[in-house]
Amino acid sequence: MQELQASYGPVEALRGTSLAVGAGEVVAIIGANGAGKTTLLHALIGLLPSRGVVTFDGRTIAGLPPEDLVDAGLVLVPERRQLFDAMRVRDNLQLGAYHRRGGRIASQQIEADIEDIYQLFPVLRDRDQVAARTLSGGMQQMLAIGRGLMAQPRLLLMDEPLLGLAPLVIREILRVIGEFRARNLSVLLVEQNARAAFEVASRTYVMEGGRIVLEGPSRALAASPRVAAAYLGGHVE
Repeated sequence: MQELQASYGPVEALRGTSLAVGAGEVVAIIGANGAGKTTLLHALIGLLPSRGVVTFDGRTIAGLPPEDLVDAGLVLVPERRQLFDAMRVRDNLQLGAYHRRGGRIASQQIEADIEDIYQLFPVLRDRDQVAARTLSGGMQQMLAIGRGLMAQPRLLLMDEPLLGLAPLVIREILRVIGEFRARNLSVLLVEQNARAAFEVASRTYVMEGGRIVLEGPSRALAASPRVAAAYLGGHVE
């Protein structure tokens, strides 16, 4: 992605933002509220008109509608989950695979993929038939991630997946994100919890005012006094 620009009416939200995510790489974007992080994800997935160069696996994808981007392998796990809360856990997972429907073989693979989600998040298996709204916030986040995985992404865009979660749930979700590397699944993680982002991402970008202002290996950025002061409570452990 090079020189991506996007606006909300007259307000410029992205100001020539450039970044890259490699195959099987977990990359984080951190920044304060209003820095442009969610706007960036929405522009990438086609939910917001944008200008610039966006390539995926050597193919230019800028301007494609969201459904074509999902078919290409870009999938968004949105902020605050946005589940179908009156529907069962299993139904939400099946809807994640909606674009893959068609024929007995596809149905068999979808069922196998649901089983894979239950391997990743065993707590969901016991709640297979309950409405999503009855789940705790942490379980709902697991379900949202599972729904995204059901679309068979090659690049998973995750918007604040740790927001408002208990520490034990955060550890579980970070564990799963770490497992994505072994699956050669790329992840672009937007997260305000900078400490957690540094832990799971190999590289991190820092956004301010719609621009990338810092980038580099997560370990190096975590040791930066500037980053520590702004995002790690003023000290480096």
